[in-house]
Order: sequence, then C-alpha cells, then structure tokens
Amino acid sequence: MDKPKHYVTAGKAEHHAEIFANRLKNRYRHLARRFRRAHIDVFRLYDRDIPEVRAVVDWYKGHLVIGEYVRLQTGPEWLPRIAKAAGEALNVPPDKIFLKRRQTQSRGEVRYARAEDKGKRFVVSERDLKFWVNLDRSLDTGLFSDHRETRVLIREMARGRDFLNLYAYTGAFSCAAAKGGAKSIVTVDRSAAYIAWAKDNVKLNNINDPAYEFVRSDAEAYLQRLRQEGRRFTLAFVDPPSFSQRRGKGRFDINCHHPELLQKVFSVMAQGSTVVFSTNHQRFDPKFSRLKVNSIQELTPATIPEDYRNKLIHRSWRIDL
Repeated sequence: MDKPKHYVTAGKAEHHAEIFANRLKNRYRHLARRFRRAHIDVFRLYDRDIPEVRAVVDWYKGHLVIGEYVRLQTGPEWLPRIAKAAGEALNVPPDKIFLKRRQTQSRGEVRYARAEDKGKRFVVSERDLKFWVNLDRSLDTGLFSDHRETRVLIREMARGRDFLNLYAYTGAFSCAAAKGGAKSIVTVDRSAAYIAWAKDNVKLNNINDPAYEFVRSDAEAYLQRLRQEGRRFTLAFVDPPSFSQRRGKGRFDINCHHPELLQKVFSVMAQGSTVVFSTNHQRFDPKFSRLKVNSIQELTPATIPEDYRNKLIHRSWRIDL
C-alpha cells in the first residue's frame, strides 16, 4: 500500500520529537512550580502548540497522558516516538506514560467511555479538593481539568443552594458544591460505575451529608420524574455529551437538542435560580433566543484555565431564571 502523500518520514518524526521535547520542557518550567504551590496536580503541558505536532499532553502528578489527533500521515510509530521524547524531556519513566488516540471528527465519538476495572486508580489534588483518576482507560481519566475554574465558580455560587448536577460523570462538581456549602446535592449519571466513582470522590473529600444524593438515571428521564414530584432546585450544572443515544428517543445531538434540554432543566428550577450550561462541542451553535430567562452571560473566557491554548476547549454560560 502506498504511503499518504505527506507521510511523516523517520527524519521528520525525529525533528518533530526534538522540537516537541524542547517545547515541553519550557512549558513545564513555566507551569509546574506555580501549580505545585497551588496544590494542583493535573494540568495541560502541551495543547497542539506546534502545527506539525498534533498532540495534547497532560500532567497527572508525575504521570503523562499523551493524546494524538490521528492522521493517516503519521502512522502507528509516530505517537510512541513522541511519547519517548516526552518521557526523556521530563524524566518520566515509560510505565507512567499513557497514550491515547483521538479522532478529530467527533460525530460518532462517545465522550465518556464505558468504565472498566482496568488499571489502577490514584489520588490527585485540585487545590483543597481530591479526586480519584485512572489513566489506563480508553480516553477519559475521571477528571476534566479544563473545568478546574468552572468548579471554582460553582463552589462560589453553592452556599445555601439546592444543587442539581446532571451528567455528573465522577462527581467532581458535586464535591466542589459540597465544599462551597450547598444545602442539598443530587448527583445524576446513567452509569452505575460513574455513580460509584462519584461516591468515592465524595468520601475522599470527607463529605458526609444525608442531604447529598446519588441517582443512577438518564438525565432527561430523571428531569421528568422531578417534574412529576414537584421538586425544585436553585443551582444546576448541565454538561451533556455532544452526542449520545437516548432510550426510545433516538440520537441526542447537542447542536439540535440543547434548547429542548434546557427547557426541561428550567422546569425543575425555582424562581431566581441559576443554571450553568457547558459543552465541549468544538462547533457548538448556541440557540438561546427563544429561551424565556432573565439573563444569559457567556462565561467561557473566565472558565478556561491558563494552561489551555485552545480557548474553546469548552464553552459555558450562566443562565439566571
């Protein structure tokens, strides 16, 4: 089989590895000491900084997670060569380097892969919060560090509030809300494994309150149940996957269905409440004009951490009702 026209030769791969390693060392020197002082163990070291090296590198407390945005031109040996250069640049042994291959076309991609009993978990810090992570899984690790500042925002807003955490994943936002003094918290995810993981994170942070509930359910089904019960919340965080299958309702596409989803969320919110809505869809087209709310404010610039070169790694809004 002929190689793609712009196939990366061995010489080019070595050149990529060299410039990548130099960039990585500079970024580590720039970020590591400051984050260490802030007790932040997880941060982005490299975010496709160099056009020829389409990769991301995240630091997890002495471990590296290296993701390649897959191209036909690079071939199967490119990512291991880049990983070797990263390990040598930062003195990280091979057993602490984890490789992920990412597709740039995300239409069929599941944001949160099925949780598996593969690999070992360990604890990382995010300021005074702690979270379990597992790097030896398909793509996700248990913690999205691009939402580090969003968790600060939720924590600052949580005092005395009844907090609803939809699509909660491993419960990091529930931990932040609890530390912020939320009156009650409901953590909702349809994965039993992620609900169990969220419970472990809450326990890890010494949070023990009977008003904090965990619900294994599809988010939209749970919203319907809440409407039937007449239950109301005063703060919600809503961060749905870009695409997913809905039981009996076909495919969820955030670009098409977010207004409908948000209306369902609003129906369980008390007057004067706040919803923080977020998405990591890179081509998200907000359709908010028909939403009957008091105000909508985009928060994206304030919620993207400094270590992320991609300033649209996610987008987020504060919606006041």
